[in-house]
Amino acid sequence: MKPILSLLLVSLPVTLLAQFGPRTPEQDSLMARTQRKTQADHRAMMTQLNIKELRPGPSGNPKAPNAANADESKASPYTTLPDPLVLKNGKKVKSAKEWWAKRRPEIVADFDSEVYGRMPANVPGVTWTVVSTKDTVNGGYPIRLKKLVGRVDNSMYPAINVNIALTLATPANATGPVPVMMEFGFQFPAGFRMPQPPAGTPPPPPNWEQQLLKKGWGYAVLVPTSFQADNGAGLTEGVIGLVNKGERRKPDDWGTLRAWAWGASRALDYFETDKAVDAKQVGIEGLSRYGKAAVVTMAYEPRFAIGFIGSSGEGGVKLHRRLYGEQVENVASSAEYHWMAGNFIKYAGPLTPNDLPVDSHELVSLCAPRPVFISSGSPDVEGRWLDAKGMFLGGLYAGPVYELLGKKGLGTTEYPAQEDLVGSGEIAYRQHSGGHTTGPNWPSFLVYADRYIKAK
Repeated sequence: MKPILSLLLVSLPVTLLAQFGPRTPEQDSLMARTQRKTQADHRAMMTQLNIKELRPGPSGNPKAPNAANADESKASPYTTLPDPLVLKNGKKVKSAKEWWAKRRPEIVADFDSEVYGRMPANVPGVTWTVVSTKDTVNGGYPIRLKKLVGRVDNSMYPAINVNIALTLATPANATGPVPVMMEFGFQFPAGFRMPQPPAGTPPPPPNWEQQLLKKGWGYAVLVPTSFQADNGAGLTEGVIGLVNKGERRKPDDWGTLRAWAWGASRALDYFETDKAVDAKQVGIEGLSRYGKAAVVTMAYEPRFAIGFIGSSGEGGVKLHRRLYGEQVENVASSAEYHWMAGNFIKYAGPLTPNDLPVDSHELVSLCAPRPVFISSGSPDVEGRWLDAKGMFLGGLYAGPVYELLGKKGLGTTEYPAQEDLVGSGEIAYRQHSGGHTTGPNWPSFLVYADRYIKAK
């Protein structure tokens, strides 16, 4: 089996895996081995934490006996949230200086220890190589397309090789550096094609890439699974495994989301060297697990100018202290724990989400004062698992930090109607009427982004 197909089979969501058609016995065997290794790593982390049993998370199937709650009247068993503007000593933060010098470092330390994990100090450097440059066309727009590989220095542990896959496209007729939106995306095998729509289907509207090119912007696609697999089996491989020299993580070591954010920072390092890119006007976008990665990237990397956070759900912008849709217990399970620090598992037993020292509104607050656009789909189409209102509230309660820094939050406490943009401040929210995609929200995001990003 080709290495990239092996990677895809253990990293892609089931909905995308289905596009490959029936799996071969070899592919099934690979997935079974990956699952066994993942479960063994999960058990080993529980042993480190001295935890014997976890509370099971609810089912995403609304017809299951243990279906996740979708009743708003039962969604708020927790009555308080951590205050992002109160220091651990109980004193109120009264100035921007206190935020930057005292309170923000406290919040970062809690996310490092208990939620996303601490990035090691000895992560090796990356050397970028332009593998190919091609003048081509996307939707009628002439572009210069570059494919790049970021080779991670593995001299500390040569047994593990790590390469970062990145694609960059800029308008071919640009006379200077351009803004770029970078997406956490997938890399499909050579020759792979998505199913074609039935005959007579109207042509699709311009995709996100073409919408950017029309504005004179560029686009980039970073492949997170090229440098850190999306499963627990991969935690002794990729950049996390490289730094740990093939050994398992400690409870406060970084998880996959934090590693993916590190990769985005390394891509930004490259953009700062490319004369076609205005590196001070680079944004980050992602959907679902990559929406989680996008907001973690914004929170930890101040060089990103704007964030487009798609359907990030639990572990992203959705409040942990909200009993609706996916829960902490689901993310702490062997299916998803690899995204987080090992310590996060504690909050599915013996601790509860209410014991977390931080919540997701404080993750959004770490993005301040830069603009963040929170996107979700229709609960009737995308489903209620993602908890659209929980993501709205994650943005809402970050507002006081933005205001302290002279900016504006959502500007309303009223949950908006579907397809109404709440976007008067530096935190924006829009729920489109489609499914699990950011596609329908790209036009609204770009109108919003025009306030902050300018093509010269």
